[in-house]
Amino acid sequence: MSINKLALIRYKAIDDCLRNRYRKWTLEDLIEKVADVLYNAEGISSGVSKRTIQADIQLMRSDKLGYNAPIVVKDRKYYSYSDSAYSITNAPINDADVDKMKEIVSVLKQFNGFSYFDDMSEMIARLENNLYKSTDTHLNCIQFENNHQLQGLAHINPLYQATLHRKALLIEYKSFKAANAQQHICYPYLLKEYRNRWFLITRTKQSPQLTTMALDRIISLQELPKEKFIHYNGIPFEEYFGDLIGVTKSEKDVAHKVVLEIDNKHAPYVITKPLHHSQQVLKEGPDSTIISIEVVRNFELEREIMGFGEHMKVLSPKSLALQIAKRLGMATRRYTAANE
Repeated sequence: MSINKLALIRYKAIDDCLRNRYRKWTLEDLIEKVADVLYNAEGISSGVSKRTIQADIQLMRSDKLGYNAPIVVKDRKYYSYSDSAYSITNAPINDADVDKMKEIVSVLKQFNGFSYFDDMSEMIARLENNLYKSTDTHLNCIQFENNHQLQGLAHINPLYQATLHRKALLIEYKSFKAANAQQHICYPYLLKEYRNRWFLITRTKQSPQLTTMALDRIISLQELPKEKFIHYNGIPFEEYFGDLIGVTKSEKDVAHKVVLEIDNKHAPYVITKPLHHSQQVLKEGPDSTIISIEVVRNFELEREIMGFGEHMKVLSPKSLALQIAKRLGMATRRYTAANE
């Protein structure tokens, strides 16, 4: 059964609503939400009829699309999923859809050599591998880094939609340092991935400073349609994160020149995969290579350096060298105590 684009948008909007367990959804609420999504996504201002949403719900409940959605009506008024873990995004793709997606991937592959599509190479390979893996368990010939146990991945799409359409959010967040979770009114600006973890760059209503939230520490989120969105008018994020390794930075942080010495056993790894785009080779000797990078000092930089262990040494700034020496000394003492 073919599905048009608008129908898919409606199904996804209904799914997002029913997955939100912090609100009760009447049919009128679903109609209003779907109409808002259609307007934001496609500019459709005519709304959506009650009959259309009722038909969508019935279709989602059926097996015609493979959803079999467990949609129930409580108190003869409120719609929800009987299974709190259910989502149509978890439903298996039927063979016809797989074949169509394979055709799309084959078309994309034809454009893979063009410069406009350079950033799509990995995505196309990932799509092709997943499609063929779904039909032939022996055709998995490429493996990407992925952590299926990583928490917070379900937040990516609603956060992306809120960021794209400039929607204020109420986010319940519990950092690793906090004893209890707290609620914040947030204005989301950017989703950023670092080492297979996702982060939200946002501002809260309580503070004008940019805040970085790890998605795996977000407990819940919901849109605040009556809250005015506060736009970000700072420097472009490509520039803001350009002098950074990782995601930890305040708007007051500035880059420093960091000079590092690497033994020649590990120097090729750093030369072929630079620590940062600002990396320059200052000197190549018989035993070691000296490089420099222009970056903000943060936890991720220290962790990157310490990851090379005895093979890398900080030459400057002196304060960073002392900090790394202190941390390595603490690590040595822990091992010494463990062996006593």
